[in-house]
Parts: sequence; C-alpha cells; structure tokens
Amino acid sequence: MRIKSLARFLAMLAVISLAVPALAKPISKSMSISQPAKLGNTQLKVGEYKLLIDGNKVTVQRDTEVVAQVEGRWDQRPQKARYNTVVLGPDGAVQEVRFAGDNRVLLISQP
Repeated sequence: MRIKSLARFLAMLAVISLAVPALAKPISKSMSISQPAKLGNTQLKVGEYKLLIDGNKVTVQRDTEVVAQVEGRWDQRPQKARYNTVVLGPDGAVQEVRFAGDNRVLLISQP
C-alpha cells in the first residue's frame, strides 16, 4: 500500500515539474533607441520598445504592435550594468542589450 502511494506521489511530481515551464511567462524588458538601428531585418526608429523574451525568441513591440522577432540568448557578465544600454555594431545593428542592475546581457543573433 505504501509503495502505491509513493508511486502516485512521484508520478504527480513528474507531471507538475513538466507543467511549470509551460506556465512560465516571457520576460518583459524595456529598450530605448536613441538613433535609428537595425534589428534582424527590421529598421527601428528612435523611441521606446518593449522586449518579450521567451527562451531564445525575442519579440520587439512598439506600443502594441509587433515590429520584429529575432533570436537571442542571455550571457552572464562579471558586473551588473549601471544603465540600460543598447550596443550597436558598426553597421547600426543591435548586438546586445544591457539592463540596469542585471549582470546578464541579451545577445542578439545576427541574420
């Protein structure tokens, strides 16, 4: 009898552990562009944008409109960023986004 209840408990624990990642919401961050920039194949205008980061998928919104979707990944840095910063490459493409108070940076995959 005790083995059956232990087996049920372990089965329920396995189901819950598989369901939790599915319920996780995307991380929402803000990004300010102070000069025209390119993100993936999209040209971004100066302004405020919202980033929704869901695993490696980054969705960029301006107001409520989706303006771009790109691949990205988190990278650990030894120190926390002091400011929100968008790092552009020589061609004006967004390479990484740093967030104040966070030692992770979001690296943007180039097409």
